[in-house]
Amino acid sequence: MIYFRKEGRSLGEVTKYLVYNTRKRQEGGDSAENYFNCTEQVAGVQDTRFQALMPDPLHFLGVTKIHNFISMSDMKYNAIVSTGIEIVNRVEIPKELVPDDAQVEITAKVYHGYNAGKAYQGIDENELKKTRGREYAYDKPDERKQNVVEEEKEGGK
Repeated sequence: MIYFRKEGRSLGEVTKYLVYNTRKRQEGGDSAENYFNCTEQVAGVQDTRFQALMPDPLHFLGVTKIHNFISMSDMKYNAIVSTGIEIVNRVEIPKELVPDDAQVEITAKVYHGYNAGKAYQGIDENELKKTRGREYAYDKPDERKQNVVEEEKEGGK
């Protein structure tokens, strides 16, 4: 397994977490329609990855064939195969293994041209608009705390 630290649209870990926080706290909650807009809002760009040099470490390690390639990025796939490394099997992302909270990201990426396999083909603008994550209601008082305060008042009478 090889992991490139520049993953996360090459923005770095701190910016990546700021983007996640922005997505979760935006009005109306997390949505596929605004997925890339949040990255641009925080970082000033949607994506800074440049994949042309990405295969260099693979060549340095002597890799000539990848038996199972797991990535949604066509840019990454094309960069690898264009330098002569054979990819035998491009693993599709099984729908049943994608948690509900990841549907926003998968839907947004597939709509914008990422490859998740046949199970995700046909995502259109309607699907993009209706795919939403959980709402966290950060700006609303915590009802559990309110109930505790009310119980304490009643118990103190």
